[in-house]
Amino acid sequence: MSDLMKILKSLRRPGLLMRAARLGSADYRRERDLRRVLKSRNLPMPETAISNLLSEEDILEEKRKTGDADYSITRHVDIMIALVSEASLVLGKRQAN
Repeated sequence: MSDLMKILKSLRRPGLLMRAARLGSADYRRERDLRRVLKSRNLPMPETAISNLLSEEDILEEKRKTGDADYSITRHVDIMIALVSEASLVLGKRQAN
């Protein structure tokens, strides 16, 4: 899991995208939003969710950088909101222990 956290800390994304993610995380509801974002019925463990979200975010970031017409800023923001929120959940659990 520490590798995932290193990856999260090393992400360099546009400031506006990160601000939107941090603001959106205030309204994040895991049961509702993670299912929608991951397009899944089941809720994975936070570590698994982070891994899945990072994979999806990597694809979106590449599309953003290359100007792919299929790129969705809305989807990217949703993924980043979930990623920031899930990471906070994992970090919060670690600090509580």
